[in-house]
Amino acid sequence: MVSSTPRLFPPFRADHIGSLKRPAKLLAKRKELDDGKCTAEELKVVEDEAVTAIVEMQREVGIKAISDGEFRRHMFYDGVFDNLEGMKFIPVVPIDWFMDYVPDVDAFKKQNFKGAASYICESRLKRTKPFYVGQYEALKALTKPEEHKNLKITLCAPEWFHLRHGPYAYPKSVYTTDDEYFADVAKAYREEIQDLYKSGCRNIQFDDPLLAYFCSERMLKGMEERGVDHKALLQLYVKVYNDIISDHPADMTVGIHLCRGNFRGGRHFSEGGYDNIAIALFRDIAADTYYLEYETERAGTFEPLRWLPPNKSVVLGIVSSKFPEMEDKAELVKKVHAAAEAIADGEEKRSKEEALNQICISPQCGFASHSDGNPVAEEDVVKKLSLVVDTAKAIWSDV
Repeated sequence: MVSSTPRLFPPFRADHIGSLKRPAKLLAKRKELDDGKCTAEELKVVEDEAVTAIVEMQREVGIKAISDGEFRRHMFYDGVFDNLEGMKFIPVVPIDWFMDYVPDVDAFKKQNFKGAASYICESRLKRTKPFYVGQYEALKALTKPEEHKNLKITLCAPEWFHLRHGPYAYPKSVYTTDDEYFADVAKAYREEIQDLYKSGCRNIQFDDPLLAYFCSERMLKGMEERGVDHKALLQLYVKVYNDIISDHPADMTVGIHLCRGNFRGGRHFSEGGYDNIAIALFRDIAADTYYLEYETERAGTFEPLRWLPPNKSVVLGIVSSKFPEMEDKAELVKKVHAAAEAIADGEEKRSKEEALNQICISPQCGFASHSDGNPVAEEDVVKKLSLVVDTAKAIWSDV
């Protein structure tokens, strides 16, 4: 029997997306490793110091879904495909191998990129080693036992390289169909989630900039012009998610964050409301919660939240992680109540109080999807997260 109340704690009333601004000392040490001037063990010492400090910062501001800030990664999507047997790192993938209906390709072309580094499948995909278990264990070692069930691990979207590279994502001599390719991808993710669960992890979040592309009329038009059935492609990705998470443990919270881009300088890629994908996202995918960007008008209205079932929650990203300017708390409170009204008046009517219980808030994205991070200082991150907590306290009593 499906519960009629949302699964909360996690997510928490005041939450965040996961990545945080990396300190200069950590960036300098990672560059030393890249340049062959220090060992991985020496880097880990600095990583541990940085993670310990960022954990304490989250405690001090009142964030309960503690992350390691993704300090042990270069990019937010590191972890899966770079550890998956059958994937090959290619330093320079031809720019034509990046699908030109994907919005960020314009960013590559405008910078006169001849190509970019990426991963391409070259043989059958198989998980022969953990993706994120080590990061969870390292974070657990630096936190308190009572915090362990709340620790958040962020995961790369399973369709990441598939959408970026289209027909170049895998050789037809290895997989004849997308279904075959994703069967192995899903199996690898299921194995990882099982091992994370065994290690004690109860809070995972898929970071997915790609589902938001299906909100972009420009992208949808580009796919249609190239004969790509974007409706069928979206349903394929829904199936992939369900193959991964439909039977996830009852006491593990699975979230999906729809990112609209955090390129260098805080640039976004995708515009358009969630209307096109609301039913597929909220009704069809077996996730527990959704972290949605809502800090600017480019995300559209709260109207698509009418499709949110009573047993799921939504984390509204109403504070910008892209820039240091602070939002007005009173305006943030108004936004939350407007969202609650849209949910309450949805397909399954409920009271405003019940709808409000399905909502949490956060910054709209992480502060450092890549190691360079957004144009904000570390003190700006503290102020922004504090604002999220203060706003939540003005709305809910269970913060």
